[in-house]
Amino acid sequence: MHADNNIYAPDPSTEFVELAAEVFGLLSDATRIRIVLHLRRNGELSVNALAELVEKSPSGVSQHLARLRMARMVTTRQDGTKVLYSLTDDHPARLVSEAIKQAEHSVSNGRLPLHHRAAQS
Repeated sequence: MHADNNIYAPDPSTEFVELAAEVFGLLSDATRIRIVLHLRRNGELSVNALAELVEKSPSGVSQHLARLRMARMVTTRQDGTKVLYSLTDDHPARLVSEAIKQAEHSVSNGRLPLHHRAAQS
C-alpha cells in the first residue's frame, strides 16, 4: 500500500457493490475505454470526431455514448446542430487509468511498469 494513495474503501456489504460491478461491466469494452480517454484528453467531442479517433462507425460510437450517458458517465451539450459529449466528472477517467495501470503490471514481467517509470522522471 502506498501512503500517497487515498483509496475510498466502503463496507463490502454496501448496496453499491452490485452497481459498481455494472460500472466495471460498462467499462469492459475497449471502444468505451478509448472514448473515455479521448474525452478526458479533449474535453468535448462530437460523435463524428470520436468515431474518427476510435476508428469505429459514428452509429456504433453513438450506441456506446448512449450507454455511457445512461450511466451518467458522459453528458451532452448542444452547439448549433452539433451535439458535443464530455465526461460528467473525472471518475470514469480515473477508473480507466487505474485499470490501465493494473494492465501494465500484468504484462511487466518483473520490469518496472510504464506508469512507475513516468513517475520517476
